[in-house]
Amino acid sequence: MRVTLRVIAGPQTGRVFTFDQHETFMIGRSEDSQFCLPHDRYFSRHHCLLEIAPPQTFLRDLGSTNGTFVNGLKVETAHLKNGDRIQGGETVLEVEVSTGADETMQFNSGAPQFSETVPSLITIQCLNCGIPSKAEASRPDAKLSFLCDDCREKLRNNPQPIPNYQMIKILGQGGMGTVMLARHVTDGRVVAIKTLLPEVAVSEQSLKRFMREIEVAASLRHPHIVSYIEHGTHNGSVYLVTEFVGGMDASKLSKMRGGKLDYREVVKIIEQTLAALHFAHSLGFVHRDIKEQNILVDGAYPNYISKLTDFGLAKSFKQTGMSGVTMVGDVAGTIAYMPPEQVRDFKEVKPPSDIYAIGMTAYSLITGAHALDLSPRAGISETVKAIFEKPIIPITKRLPEVPLRVAAVIETAIAKEPQMRWSSAGEMREALLRAMN
Repeated sequence: MRVTLRVIAGPQTGRVFTFDQHETFMIGRSEDSQFCLPHDRYFSRHHCLLEIAPPQTFLRDLGSTNGTFVNGLKVETAHLKNGDRIQGGETVLEVEVSTGADETMQFNSGAPQFSETVPSLITIQCLNCGIPSKAEASRPDAKLSFLCDDCREKLRNNPQPIPNYQMIKILGQGGMGTVMLARHVTDGRVVAIKTLLPEVAVSEQSLKRFMREIEVAASLRHPHIVSYIEHGTHNGSVYLVTEFVGGMDASKLSKMRGGKLDYREVVKIIEQTLAALHFAHSLGFVHRDIKEQNILVDGAYPNYISKLTDFGLAKSFKQTGMSGVTMVGDVAGTIAYMPPEQVRDFKEVKPPSDIYAIGMTAYSLITGAHALDLSPRAGISETVKAIFEKPIIPITKRLPEVPLRVAAVIETAIAKEPQMRWSSAGEMREALLRAMN
């Protein structure tokens, strides 16, 4: 499946942008937009953001001065379909959704030309309740795995037992699924099981690709990375079995202490997480979703043992299409720790993005607040604009007792420009330990 954006009017008529996997795409006058329109005065610096998960496309206006229009109507958000037209100022883009089934090269033009077909609308059944629904597919005979909204919600709240494991209790719930404490029925080993529920109908190929990517991530073995044990599918759910880490995640730990932790405790937690990141980055892995909830902390200070979990999971879940579009609701917390380059282009994420996220996590754990000046009920539009345009609030302005050297290490990590951050997780860890000494 493919989504194509064609510029059919305005200064850059003729430009074409093509997407065949989950990506974000920003339009605006700013140079950091993928589609930069410096000479179209009706566009704001960061005008609108598209999230594309073929065949779905979701548009969100970012509080632009002159507004974003879809088919002539001013919108704040919109689900886009084949043939829709996006306009802001003089520029118009047309959305094309296709299967891209037959691709042929036209060597005389020097550019690839595609023989496109419109996606087929097929009938699918919920794997849990059997109720039929409609979904777009690349061909009429496509086989898709699908859970209806009602069953997805039921399974999220009451996960089904996984073969060979006895479920003990639910440990937590998040955007991608549910985490349960379980015991293997044969050897009695205590484990954690995460069940993932695809948000949209997904093809067999997508499920296989997701499993392959999880197998690659499972190869990471480090004292501060939660180890994968096994994975599979069961009644429409994907499950991941990992080692069980006692204690709680860093978010719960800080909440238990009134919303923040002593900076000495945070340094202990973060330096161990940075050791894990340095190891993973050296092997070519990027986490992409670092936050307090993904750092598990066991023991008591100063003997904390921290472990990073869900390595690469967010990337695999999104890029294989299992998440659908994720910025539909005002779930600003899901992107608040993302650096500008990750918001702008989800696909091209490198180690500096993890360094930014670990800096944001450390800032939050120390101060109990976000580094950017966000209102308590900030939505996605406000959050995205702040990520690109607002400076951070210095740690010592929120908490004067934090040593300046410690604050400086964390604030360097959350510089907006990647080249201004620490060059590696290992370098940041060393700087943090020196600042403490």
